[in-house]
Parts: sequence; C-alpha cells; structure tokens
Amino acid sequence: MRGHGILAAFLVCAASPAWAASVSAQFNVTATVLKNCAVSASDLAFGNYTAGSGSPVTATTTVSVTCTQALGYTIALDGGQTTSDVSARAMTDGATHNLTYGLYTTNAYSTVWGDGSAGTATVAGTGNGAAQAVTVYGRIPASQFVAAGSYTDRVTVTVNY
Repeated sequence: MRGHGILAAFLVCAASPAWAASVSAQFNVTATVLKNCAVSASDLAFGNYTAGSGSPVTATTTVSVTCTQALGYTIALDGGQTTSDVSARAMTDGATHNLTYGLYTTNAYSTVWGDGSAGTATVAGTGNGAAQAVTVYGRIPASQFVAAGSYTDRVTVTVNY
C-alpha cells in the first residue's frame, strides 16, 4: 500500500507543473488625433455660350470636403486667376477678352460665394469623417457680346478649420 501512496503523490505533482504560475502587466495604448481636412474639386464646365440668347447660362460643380469628425470648417473660393476679384470673376480667352461669371452658394444665384470679403459669403460645415459634397452654382450673365473662342479661369478652393 505504501507504493500506492507514492504513486498518488507523483501523479498530483505531475498534474501541476512548476511553469503553470503566471504574472501579468498592463500598458496603455494612446494616440492624438489632429484636426485635419482634405478637399478636392471638379471642373465647372458651362458649355456653349450664345450672347444673343438673352438668357444666362448656368452650371454646377462639386467641392468635396473630408474633415475630422465634429470639426467645424468653412469653404472659401478665391476670385480666380483672371481678375482675383471675388465679386467680379471673369474667364479670359488668353488674349485681352474677358467673359464675366459668378459663383454662388445656392441655385437662387443671390449670394456670391467668395472669401467673406466684399459682400461675399463662405459656406460652413461640420466634419463627419467622410467626404461631404458641396455644390457650387455658376452663372454667366446674358448679353455679353465678347469675341468668339474658348475662355477659362482657375479658382482656388480653401478650407479653413
């Protein structure tokens, strides 16, 4: 019987090896999210313009803004390369001829979208972490009898946050 006791003690010791003990620690995981926005814009193409039609030509484009969640921002549009004047934008044919146009915050064409100066407005939003599309409404006034040709301008979009 004595042999059975030693066998039982051996089995108990074999069932719980010395390496079964453990100890643990913790560490913190941290990051600082910085305020940030990204912006892109599509071209605004008015197509053909006929001065004698007596009607303005309108078109739209989209500015896409992606900002950090809950971050307030404003979108400003400069006066373009031709005139640099937010309240008197114009396209040029590359020579001396200009075709005036306006950029607006709504399709009512009553509030000029600019940089907040000279009676113009900016458009505000709040970031949600996803791309947000904002429409820019463009209009060429009627009855501009300028030289025939292709007219262009380049407008810079600035997102302030």
